[in-house]
Amino acid sequence: MIFNKTLDSLSNYEAGKPIELVVREYGVNAGDVIKVASNENPYGCSKRVIEAVSAEISKMNLYPDDSMYELKEALAKKYGVQSHNIIIGSGSDQIIEFSLFAKANPSNKIMMAKTTFAMYEIYGKRTGAGILKTPSGEHNLQEFIDIYKANENVAVVFLCLPNNPLGECLDKEEVFRFLKEISPDTLAVIDGAYQEFAAYKDENKKIDPKELIETFPNAIYLGTFSKAYGLGGMRTGYGVGDAKVISALSKLRSPFNITTLSLKAAIEALKDEEFIKMTVSKNFEQMSRYEEFADKLGLEFIKSYTNFITYKFGADKNSSDICEKLMKRGIIIRDLRSYGMNAARITIGTQAQNDKILQHLKAVY
Repeated sequence: MIFNKTLDSLSNYEAGKPIELVVREYGVNAGDVIKVASNENPYGCSKRVIEAVSAEISKMNLYPDDSMYELKEALAKKYGVQSHNIIIGSGSDQIIEFSLFAKANPSNKIMMAKTTFAMYEIYGKRTGAGILKTPSGEHNLQEFIDIYKANENVAVVFLCLPNNPLGECLDKEEVFRFLKEISPDTLAVIDGAYQEFAAYKDENKKIDPKELIETFPNAIYLGTFSKAYGLGGMRTGYGVGDAKVISALSKLRSPFNITTLSLKAAIEALKDEEFIKMTVSKNFEQMSRYEEFADKLGLEFIKSYTNFITYKFGADKNSSDICEKLMKRGIIIRDLRSYGMNAARITIGTQAQNDKILQHLKAVY
């Protein structure tokens, strides 16, 4: 059977290994496995979300409100915009897909950092557009400017703020300076999946979606309920953009693209701001332990504005070996070999989880 030739250039996205796989392959008791590979919220989600979803279970036979009126209104109020500035997706990565198919084609190009969220490139290649990457892994806006000016027809630029899988984050002011340098016909996708963490740690990193889209109508801000809100399993994300941008992207959205339960969970999650404050504050309290651990071992790490930390290993260590040894002990972290790095990314867990993780990491390092 012959398939679309575009598929020949595509790789599958490598998700963090599931608990079930470690149980099967290594015989570890499921209750003893600690998964810190996918940046899920170790504190779960808000109790009011669990109560609301439980009450909604009897409605699983019904399609959700496809207008998503209540969720859009809640997000519009949160950010001080209008509901027509909001689009809802099955995870924010679906909005990434919409953005690329709305703007990119084989006659133009897409630009991103060398080491960033893999789906930018995977979705980008599906459009047939050329892929432009900076030489540096972390975001270097001078490199972005140089490459942008050296190439014609750059349709989409991705800035991951903070950046996954590395953790670094640009200041808002330097992002805005960069956006002034690009054409108003280039769509700037500002991926704010971890913005709740960055804004808490450093006000200078905070991107206000309203200010962004009013200053740059060619920009779209992406948010998600998968990280700070603890709803990774519900697959709900959103985009905030100029009405014309949202209108164009909405033409690509299929009906009922999130579930009845996902919709209810997101609506309720927005009402519990105390849960978000607890999540991000505990995250950085515990992250300091990983920084101190690295300092004691002489281990290089990237200063993180997210809910994870990236360790970079020297030539005498191998990230894949370390990850494998930890998996045998029931600890799942993310090997970054697929990104061409001798490094590993570790989601910051609870205090009890981190006690065990650091103990085992010291043993295998």
